[in-house]
Amino acid sequence: QVQIVESGGGLVQPGGSLTLSCAASGNTDTLRSMGWYRQAPGEQRDFVASITFGDNSDDAPTLRYDGSVKDRFTVSTDNPRKTLTLRMNNLWPEDTAVYYCNGYRRSPTRANYWGQGTQVTVSS
Repeated sequence: QVQIVESGGGLVQPGGSLTLSCAASGNTDTLRSMGWYRQAPGEQRDFVASITFGDNSDDAPTLRYDGSVKDRFTVSTDNPRKTLTLRMNNLWPEDTAVYYCNGYRRSPTRANYWGQGTQVTVSS
């Protein structure tokens, strides 16, 4: 099992910045990737950004972004499979949502682990 906790949400004005943090604990060595998703009221949960870890410890990770956040958001980790950070710049009102951290396990069986979510509100 993997436990995930997000932090860092809040209220920010349009054009502002915010940093979200995610901490994973438990059997994190099994995680293939970690990522961020968001869900606005009445909408489905959508992909934001992710890091996929290589098979070997010296493999460079693969970063992916949704087109709507590319060049504004940056996903990073300083402790692979344990932490994940999302730096959000130039925030728009459309970025308002609950942001969820995800951990994905590919083997021995596929599993998705989710945090409780953190609210991000972009408003003047």
